[in-house]
Formats: sequence, structure tokens, C-alpha cells
Amino acid sequence: MDKRLPKLEKLRSFGAIRRLFTEGRGGFVYPLRYVVYAEHSDNDEMSVEVLFSTPKKFLKRANKRNKVRRRMREAYRLNKHLLYTSEDPRMLHVALIYSSKEVIDFNTIENATKRILENLAK
Repeated sequence: MDKRLPKLEKLRSFGAIRRLFTEGRGGFVYPLRYVVYAEHSDNDEMSVEVLFSTPKKFLKRANKRNKVRRRMREAYRLNKHLLYTSEDPRMLHVALIYSSKEVIDFNTIENATKRILENLAK
């Protein structure tokens, strides 16, 4: 499994982001909130696009927001193989939103990301 996070796997389309937040379902695993929109894919491959967000409401300083976003991206990058275990070809749009007022260590963020990705794989 490729451990990179290429541009193709980042959710960038305004329409797709709007559909994700209007029609998607979500949940919460401390310190991350997630929103997921899934649909069946026409081709036989699994396609995943992900969005990372750290609201200014929780962390005022840009350097802290950037640090948390880097940790979230790294945790996803190392554990994204958990999503590709499903045999069902589908397209997933995922938003991971940081929801804590303090900067949490990488291990906690990685454990939360693992739990979210395992839930999504089912």
C-alpha cells in the first residue's frame, strides 16, 4: 500500500465539500469529529478523498492549527490502508475536524483516526 497522500486524495471540489456537509453522516471520536459521504463507484476501485480542518474557534494561533493539521494528515497517511480492506467499490468523501481547545499529542490523534477509519471500513 502506498503511504503517500497525493493531491488526488485531497478533497478540493467546492461542490463535493458542500454535498459532504449537507448529505453526509458524521460522528465524534475525541478529539476528532468526522463527516462522511459515501456512494457506489462505477469503476471497480475504491476512491477516497479526505479534508482536514482545524477551526480558528478552538485554536486561535495559526502555528498551533498548522501543527494539529500536520498531525492529523500524518495519522491519516499512516493508517489509510484500513479503508481499502473493504471489497465493496465505493467513493468516500471524509472530513476530519479537530474539536479540542488544546493541542493533543500525536498518539491520541492517531488512535482516534484509526478508530474512525475502522468504523468507515465496516
